[in-house]
Parts: sequence; C-alpha cells; structure tokens
Amino acid sequence: MSTTSHKVYLKCKDYSVSSELFELIHNTDLDILETSPQPKADQLGKYYKSEDYISHTDAKRNVFEKVYHAVKGIALKRKLNLINSFNTPEKSLLDVGCGTGDFLQIAKSNSWQVCGIEPDLDARKLAKHKVGEVVYDTVKIDELKNNSFDVITLWHVLEHLPNLDVHLANYKRLLKTDGVLVIAVPNFKSYDASYYKSFWAAFDVPRHLWHFSQIGISRLVAKHQFQVVKTLPMIFDAFYVSLLSEKYKTGKMNFLKATKVGLQSNIKAKRSGEYSSLIYVIKNK
Repeated sequence: MSTTSHKVYLKCKDYSVSSELFELIHNTDLDILETSPQPKADQLGKYYKSEDYISHTDAKRNVFEKVYHAVKGIALKRKLNLINSFNTPEKSLLDVGCGTGDFLQIAKSNSWQVCGIEPDLDARKLAKHKVGEVVYDTVKIDELKNNSFDVITLWHVLEHLPNLDVHLANYKRLLKTDGVLVIAVPNFKSYDASYYKSFWAAFDVPRHLWHFSQIGISRLVAKHQFQVVKTLPMIFDAFYVSLLSEKYKTGKMNFLKATKVGLQSNIKAKRSGEYSSLIYVIKNK
C-alpha cells in the first residue's frame, strides 16, 4: 500500500500574467512540489501570453533584458563546454524547449548535429531562422527514432511539462545507451527560495507545474532506470530570481537587496550544495 503523503507546502500567486492563486502540494515520497490546480492543456498557453516572458523573445528593451542576454551569453558557453566534455563521437543533440534557439545555434557552430523541440510558435520561428528547419513542435518528438541522440538537454524546461513520466520515458527511448540526459531546474531547497517563500520567482505558477529538490530529481529519474552522476550549480540564477522576487515582494527591482540575497544564497550553497538552480547530468543505470 502506498504511503505517499500530500500536503500544502505554500500558496503562491501568478505575478506575471493572471494574478490567480495556486497551491504547492508536497509529494513527500518523491520530495517534489506540484502546482495545484494545474491548468488544462488547452488553457495553459494563455499563461505564457506576456511580453515579459523573456525566454520566448530576443528583445532588449531595457537594462534588465540587456543584462539577461549578456549573462545568457556566458551561460551558453558554459553549457557548450559541458556537452563537449561528454566526448560523444557523433555529437547528436536534442534540445527540448529550445526557446529562440540560441543554444542550438552555438552547438551547431561547434559541429553538433542539432534538433530542437519548441511548442511556442513565435519562439520556434526565431529558432528556425538561426539553425534551419530542425526545430519542431512538441508532437514531433514522438516521431523521432529510437536511440538517435548522444545528448538530450532540458534547460529550465522539465518544470513546465505535464505527464513527467511520459516525457522521461520518451527521453529514455531517444537516448543512445551511453547517452547523457541534462536537466536544469530551480531548486526549492535553496536559500533564496526559503528567503522569499511565496514571492520566490522560480515558483512561477502555473507555468511551472512541478518544483524539484535534489532528492526529488534523483527519485524521479530512478523510476526510469536513470541515475544522476553529477550535479552542477547555476550561480547566476540566484541573482536573476532574486531580482524578480524583489519585484513581486515590494513592487520594485531592488538591485542592491537582490544582489545581497543572491550572493548569500550562493555562499550558503557552497557548503550545502543547495544552489538556486542546479544542472543534473543523468545517465542510464
């Protein structure tokens, strides 16, 4: 008999689009939080209809967006260095939730054979302009051949996906036996999450359907005969998330306060390992 416990962890507001309230339900067996209620599939799109949803645009309208894209450039090089470190012979890459295609573009320019999945039409058009007709809508993933990718990446994407087990089973099918699955997600056990609580921008309800801890990711992927072999920090995320969290909490982007909290989060994480966001390098068992 299952002993899974579900209890309300926090109540959060959608600060960027709808102003609706949601609960975060803690699945204590997996140590994962679930947004409740989760929007139905045909309703989810409306929660992304915001000019401020920065991952679906290349806009540089203000200082915040210019800084975001500058930092993204640094992060892209680090992501490239990571996948290059796997020393895969054929260098075939699938980037799920590829957004406007910047990671695909830098990977392609470094001899990777790239393929992308992106549900947002406008973002997909931008990505195709950068890398060609190798970026598809979500339904295409079911048509891709078994054992066809050396690396599959999800950069802040898994938290957006319904039916986690269905998606992970698909990645299992698509990866080569010695392939690598790379998942980057926010960490609700981080200091900045505990500091901002319901104002923590990385909860981002209801776009983020799930919220993960290190234990949660390990237990989730183990269900599909995967194992986490390495965990890496995303140090910039603590500052970016703290900036948005300050805006949600106070109505203003308090740069100094956000910088202080972000710095504190990274310093504490050096000892605890609980960074604001983490990259999980995952392989077949």
